[in-house]
Amino acid sequence: MKRKLIAAVGVAAMMSGIAACGGDSGNASKDPKDRSEELTVWLMVDAQSTWPELVKDVNAQFKKKYPKVKVNVQYQQWADKAKKLDTALGGDKFPDVVELGNTETMQYILNGALAEIDPKKYDNSDTWIKGLKDTCTFEGKQFCVPYYAGARVAIYNKDMLKAGTGSDALPQTETEMLAALDKVSAEYTKKDKRFSSLYLPGRYWYAAMSYVAAYGGSIAEYDEGAKEWKGNLSSAESQKGIEHFINLVKKYNKADITKDEQDHANVMANEKAALIYGNGWESGSVIDGANNGNPKLKDKIATAGMPGPEGKALPSFIGGSDLAVTAKSKVTDLGQEWVSLFTSEKSQEVLVSKNILPNNEKQLEPLKSNPETAAIANAVPDAWFTPIAPGWTSIEKDEVLENMLLSILKGTSVADAAKKADDEINALINK
Repeated sequence: MKRKLIAAVGVAAMMSGIAACGGDSGNASKDPKDRSEELTVWLMVDAQSTWPELVKDVNAQFKKKYPKVKVNVQYQQWADKAKKLDTALGGDKFPDVVELGNTETMQYILNGALAEIDPKKYDNSDTWIKGLKDTCTFEGKQFCVPYYAGARVAIYNKDMLKAGTGSDALPQTETEMLAALDKVSAEYTKKDKRFSSLYLPGRYWYAAMSYVAAYGGSIAEYDEGAKEWKGNLSSAESQKGIEHFINLVKKYNKADITKDEQDHANVMANEKAALIYGNGWESGSVIDGANNGNPKLKDKIATAGMPGPEGKALPSFIGGSDLAVTAKSKVTDLGQEWVSLFTSEKSQEVLVSKNILPNNEKQLEPLKSNPETAAIANAVPDAWFTPIAPGWTSIEKDEVLENMLLSILKGTSVADAAKKADDEINALINK
């Protein structure tokens, strides 16, 4: 759910002041009621807007044990969080606990910015969703705690689908879905030539790589013999997926095909699209009037599993957030205890009650049969993720994939564009 990363500051800057490695100056041995430090927590704005009661409850639990410790929760925006965090970690005013998008964690693990944690101290760690746990793990050690999961699903306008096909249920196979969308397109483009029955922006690499995964391809693979990662977009399987995505973009996107997916919920809110492929929470964004959504579409927007090629569901990228304690913190024990409370089974139930996917399979299971969450919950177990490689840590990788897709849309062959992308990935991922 967090697509852009700001390039990390140099290791030397990140490591300055980390020599104490999270030391707590001996305060951990003091009576909890005598502790008087300050704990700074950076959470993303999602917690402030969607589950503020959870933050309040956890802080109350924490204060009961540590009445003199001041918990300072600061809410951040995704657009500038990474830049602010890099600056903070290079200085002397930094958070003790920080929320990270799961595509961000490896960057901070490699820079030595996160303190190691013991999974046994956290509820349901034995059933943490693998796609999230992997993003917190490096060389057998754990550096963050999964917070919540996310996956991409089909988000569609029931009225539009019904007007075109007579049914407001999304077909379960891609062949049937595309046939239905052809009818929707014929109905709605009579009035608006820019209407897209399926809105897939050309630079939407998360979607493109889902089609790559559907055909058994991947962005990169680890070569055991050479002991290094190698770009895999030139493989026959990956090329099939790329071509499938490009064909969908060319046929169904009647708007600017060179855009990315950042405003696709707004496109649907403006009734310019019947279906988008997005994060489950974006169905709420479509109708959220406070954030450029369209409240008039309430009860008209639905989600379903996205049908993929060859009669199978489309594999989803596993998104989500993790929570980490910074290595520079002088109160790592307090930070880890706060995170433990915030990710406890009780706390995860609050997220589940809001149809947010929990961090573990145990609490995820009931959501698979809940009509409101089935689509996204069932997309999680088989989801794919970007290479868990030390070199996959910067914005440059996004640009390689986006540029490859744009090049193909402008006429370069899939084979040539994929080969160029593989060369660029190899140069970046192992440097």
